[in-house]
Amino acid sequence: MPENKISGEIKPPAGGDVAVIIPAKDEQDRIAATVQAAQQLPGVDLVFVVDDGSADATTRLAEGAGATVVRHARNRGKGAAMESGAEAVRVVERHEGRTAPRHLLFLDADLAETAKAAAPLVDPVRAGAADMTIAVFATTVKLGGHGFVVRLSRDGIKRATGWDATQPLNGQRCLTRAAFEAGLPLAAGFGVETALTIDLLRKGFRVTEVEVPLAHRATGTDWRAQAHRARQFRDVARALAIRDPALTRGVGRFFRSG
Repeated sequence: MPENKISGEIKPPAGGDVAVIIPAKDEQDRIAATVQAAQQLPGVDLVFVVDDGSADATTRLAEGAGATVVRHARNRGKGAAMESGAEAVRVVERHEGRTAPRHLLFLDADLAETAKAAAPLVDPVRAGAADMTIAVFATTVKLGGHGFVVRLSRDGIKRATGWDATQPLNGQRCLTRAAFEAGLPLAAGFGVETALTIDLLRKGFRVTEVEVPLAHRATGTDWRAQAHRARQFRDVARALAIRDPALTRGVGRFFRSG
């Protein structure tokens, strides 16, 4: 079950202590609203969008909304985008002469206005009660036939660490800088969330799930959505196999039961 160990409001320091990093590819319809909502979060004083090879107006609209954009000339995958964003934050902090690094809040680009509800993800990290928080959406859209990727990730994490994740593929996460660096290099593509959870738990970092009223755009069931899920499955399976081939035991059954 999701658990938020912090009760009451945890006030950020006056100068800000959170950098938001938003990996994005071809998200022109929602990126501006996501950036504007992220800017309203308590303690946020930096918002970076990592445009991972978009062919649309994602960069222009993100900059127009007030984000600083890091652009990949070609699509390099979510893990690479997260690393680029974190490095951009580090460069800013070095320039500032900052000694205490910001917490890193990763948000997906399609959250739109709901991103303003992400503050509870930061509170346990800010209070020192967790090294990484993972969002559990209060409302989810169930799409038939797509649960096999979630089951693969959840079962792999359980075998590897004993921890039972509610939404193991959720990309909305807040980490300390130390926890993020302990997870480097990040797994490729869509395996990043599964691998990061396993790697941090194995290294003794504290991971907490927090229920939040965020919402993605529904991905649908057309061939593009099916291809997306296939890539997710491939990346998650690869991340698990790299950590221990036994973690991918029974992969075939996910196709039969998905």
